[in-house]
Amino acid sequence: MLNLKNPAAQSPVRTRSPPPPAPTQPPKPLRDYLSYSAITTYQRCPLSYYFKYIAGLPEKTVSSSLVFGSAVHRAVEHHFNELMAGNEPPKLDALTGEYDRHWQEADPQAVKFGKGDDLESLGQLASKMFGAFQTSPLANPAGQIIGVEEELRGNIVAGCPDLLGRIDLIVETADELIVTDLKTSRSRWSCEQADDSAGQLLLYHELVRGFAPRKRVRLQFAVLTKTKELSVELHEVRADRRAVDRTKRIVERVWKAIDAKIYYPAPSPMQCPGCSFRKQCRAWIG
Repeated sequence: MLNLKNPAAQSPVRTRSPPPPAPTQPPKPLRDYLSYSAITTYQRCPLSYYFKYIAGLPEKTVSSSLVFGSAVHRAVEHHFNELMAGNEPPKLDALTGEYDRHWQEADPQAVKFGKGDDLESLGQLASKMFGAFQTSPLANPAGQIIGVEEELRGNIVAGCPDLLGRIDLIVETADELIVTDLKTSRSRWSCEQADDSAGQLLLYHELVRGFAPRKRVRLQFAVLTKTKELSVELHEVRADRRAVDRTKRIVERVWKAIDAKIYYPAPSPMQCPGCSFRKQCRAWIG
């Protein structure tokens, strides 16, 4: 019987505790392939790779140099597409038009300009770069253009997902396939810089060699510099078997780490200031 005069003497009312929350499953990867940019993102910072490619967090800011490079790529892509279609090379105003359209499609609130840069100064620089490009041998390649921003996908490393590559330019000659990747740079490249970036083209070599098995595949970077004296320079990359195999082993090791869900921050005074995931990184506790 309940003691109405002494509530404290009543038996405590038992309530069921809520069930423990179900363990959260790690998000599944957003895509079933690897790209060279994803591989190098993991090498620079595994946690940044997780935020971008696994958790799919939006990047709230983007550097003006990245938008600039993409806009230049778009204009040069237009040039080569016109040549591939059998048309005359586009005029300078057509290239700047493509460049401007890319900027118009970007979110102005998200673009983070570097010191001394603004939309007008970058537009003037792009116009000068296009002028240098139009007078360079790159603008009129010998041979037949068979691919512009060509997307190729294939399994080139056993036990890893497919590799997806987007190749800026593929030209076929009587005895060669010439694979060109376009870069924009604040300074002229050294041979060491080309060697350090060679992994991208070595992987592309494995994707394209089946196109024409009897032809040599020539790999090159085309670097458009943003220096006072603008230039367009070609840097050839040798595709010897040892270098290709070494690059494939790097991809294999990176994928094993990703597959094992090894994610951790890699603080860097070069990378962290411009990273879109700084807030999430600081909140991360493993």
